[in-house]
Amino acid sequence: MATALDQLLDDIRACRHCEAVLPLGPRPVVQASPTARLLIVGQAPGTRVHATGIPFNDPSGDRLRDWLGLDRTTFYDPAQVAIVPMAFCYPGKKGSGDAPPRPECAALWRQRLLAELPEIRLTLLIGQYAQAWHLGALRKKTLTDTVRAWRDYLPSQFVLPHPSPRNIGWFARNPWFAQETIPALRAAVRLAMAQEG
Repeated sequence: MATALDQLLDDIRACRHCEAVLPLGPRPVVQASPTARLLIVGQAPGTRVHATGIPFNDPSGDRLRDWLGLDRTTFYDPAQVAIVPMAFCYPGKKGSGDAPPRPECAALWRQRLLAELPEIRLTLLIGQYAQAWHLGALRKKTLTDTVRAWRDYLPSQFVLPHPSPRNIGWFARNPWFAQETIPALRAAVRLAMAQEG
C-alpha cells in the first residue's frame, strides 16, 4: 500500500517545473524512506548522476562513502540512508563548475519531503547551499569556518565541504579535516545508524 512518502516521491520524480531551463532536461534524483536514520543533503546532481539516475554515482560519491565509512550497499539502501539534495535535477554549467541548485526545487518540495522522514538522527550538510538553507544565520562567515566549527552543529547535523575532486586543493590546505573531522564524522554516522535507541 502506497504511503504519503511514496506518493510524494512519485510526484517529485514526475516534476517538470524547471524543464524549460534545464540543459539536459528534468531527471529528478532522490532517495528516501520513512525509516532512514541518516540524511545526506548535497547540492544537485552532476552529469554522471543525471545519466544514471543514481545519487553520488561519481568520484564525489566514492570520496563521500569513504569519509562516512559506508559501503555502496548501505549507502544506497533507502531504508537506512535518505539522499535529498537541494535540487533534484542537473542545473547545467556555470564557469568551471556546475551552476547552483535551482531554487524552485527547495521551495516546491523540501519542507514536505523532510516532514516525511521522522526517523532521521543525523543530517549531513554538504557544501554551501545545503548549509545556507538548513543552518541560516548559524552558518559562519565562510564554508571553511563553518566546517571547522563542525562540533557546534552536533548532535543532529554535521557540516562538510563538497567531496568533489575539484576541492583537492581545499583538502590539502586544511589537513585538520582528514585528521580530526573525518574520524568524528564516521563515529557520528555509526551512532546515528545503530539499531538501538
